[in-house]
Amino acid sequence: MLLAIICPFLSFIFRGKLLTGIVCLILQMTLIGWIPAAIWAVTSLNNARADERNEKLIKALKNNNR
Repeated sequence: MLLAIICPFLSFIFRGKLLTGIVCLILQMTLIGWIPAAIWAVTSLNNARADERNEKLIKALKNNNR
């Protein structure tokens, strides 16, 4: 989470989203654009974590129904 705030583009690159990381870096190069880039990276990270939790829950529900 701290990485997403300090270096938003690295947060995307470490998760394998190279093109998104480059776009975020371009946005981050301006002082005004750094804040939206950080917000975008944190939101994206939270969404990815929520997706992982949902997939685990769905998989657990499917296994319990068998």
